[in-house]
Amino acid sequence: MRRFFSGVGLVLLVVCGIVMAVTFVERLPSNPTALAALGDAWRRLLEYVPLFLPIAVFLGTLLASYNLTKSSESIIVASAGLSPYQVSRPFLIGAALIGIVATTIINPYSVELNSGDITSDHLVLIDDEIWLREASDNGYITMNAKNMHKSGNILLFDNATLYIQTPDFKLTQRVQADTITLSDEGLGASRATIWNSRGIPSESDWHIQTLLNPQTVLDRYLQPDQISFWQLPKFIQKMEQIGVPVRAHLVQFWTLLFLPLTMIAMVTLGVAFSQTRQRRNYSFGIKFGMGVLTCFAVYFLVNMFSALGATGTLPPLLAIIAPPLIIIAGAGVFITSFDTI
Repeated sequence: MRRFFSGVGLVLLVVCGIVMAVTFVERLPSNPTALAALGDAWRRLLEYVPLFLPIAVFLGTLLASYNLTKSSESIIVASAGLSPYQVSRPFLIGAALIGIVATTIINPYSVELNSGDITSDHLVLIDDEIWLREASDNGYITMNAKNMHKSGNILLFDNATLYIQTPDFKLTQRVQADTITLSDEGLGASRATIWNSRGIPSESDWHIQTLLNPQTVLDRYLQPDQISFWQLPKFIQKMEQIGVPVRAHLVQFWTLLFLPLTMIAMVTLGVAFSQTRQRRNYSFGIKFGMGVLTCFAVYFLVNMFSALGATGTLPPLLAIIAPPLIIIAGAGVFITSFDTI
């Protein structure tokens, strides 16, 4: 297990270093200081971790197996009568632990770290603009904004126009301001231009009580990967109650929940490609290259199943659990066949 964690750690160090360096250089022009750019690059890196973590676990398995074979330790272990399943048990336990930590700790930490800097780039927009709508017994409130950002517990909407209508859709007020704020107390703006039902404009501070608050807006418009694993079940239940499609959120939830199984599948695939009886391990380089190509093919397969689940072609649970089970079954058959030759 120590060899396994060392191999995975080395691969993660190399990959994270490359991603961190590239992201830092990319974000440097848009940040006032290098320290701010470094913090931005760190947040982006945490977002990318779930993407390359399975590949890192696979390559780490290959690297650990290569080191064991190179030092003849794997030959000694096999000569002692241990089967490949017994030898790979520490790898499997380590992979499951990595998946659990990534799901329960890294994902919530990444979401919390990135939630303090929400902009319109993080939202699912309509025609590249933000639209909010509230319906109640008193009528309707509709707001259009060009951009949005977060300041503490307040949402700020730039270049915003708001329409207030009666229950029979008669327009009673139109409000236009450079910035409209949304807090727990409602919507408000300073030096807003307000048109009444007769079309007469006036300029003054404006405020109205609403059912909307910053959290409900973010819950409605944030993308699935911007919601913590621990908050997803309650969020999905709430969105289903108001009739909002949640297929993508279900895919995200099942992906995080079964991430340990995905890690186990990648370790099993790595063990399958590491099988050899040659003491000098002459063919390991070829197997390593074939394993890397297979890993990217598997990565494409997993993404394809996730897309099918998000579009509703497959049930979300089946779309997430099928690829690792297929990988484990195929790699297990190969390991068994090799062990019985």
